[in-house]
Amino acid sequence: MRRLLYLLPVVLFVAVAAYFVLALRPGRDPQLLPSALINKPAPSFALAGLSGSDGLRLDALKGQVMLVNFFASWCEPCRDEHSVLMQLAKDGQIALYGIAYKDKPEDAQQFLKRLGDPYRGIGLDESGRTAIDFGVYGVPETYVIDKEGRIRLRHVGPLTEADVARELLPLLKELAHS
Repeated sequence: MRRLLYLLPVVLFVAVAAYFVLALRPGRDPQLLPSALINKPAPSFALAGLSGSDGLRLDALKGQVMLVNFFASWCEPCRDEHSVLMQLAKDGQIALYGIAYKDKPEDAQQFLKRLGDPYRGIGLDESGRTAIDFGVYGVPETYVIDKEGRIRLRHVGPLTEADVARELLPLLKELAHS
């Protein structure tokens, strides 16, 4: 029994070493945060809109492939990705909707007025409840939702032109033809 006690530190060391080998293996993207909602229905939401605009409801948007982007005026990475969103909106082929996460309506309006408004509709998630339902870790996060209302892709962090070319456009093209 005493010999087993001496082996315990060795066993613990091997277990910790194995964990780090798996976590740090080549090709593993530490930024990749899996979502349990992939290929599952998007959480239902009904959000108030910015002053003077209609709100945003998921059930009213079904039947189209769309991007839902969680953003905030106080979020620096959101500013970084905004030019990419403006380019996507300029092309007009993608239905892009925004959800202002824990933002004041007047701040969100100023943000969009200053940088441009790429969204077809914007909902205010002042409490953060909708973001929690989606499993948002932090803004910005973007979701691809198919015609049936299922989440098909989750992109954590600011979108770049490379992300759009590598991830979004091929999936959006596939979903548009299905």
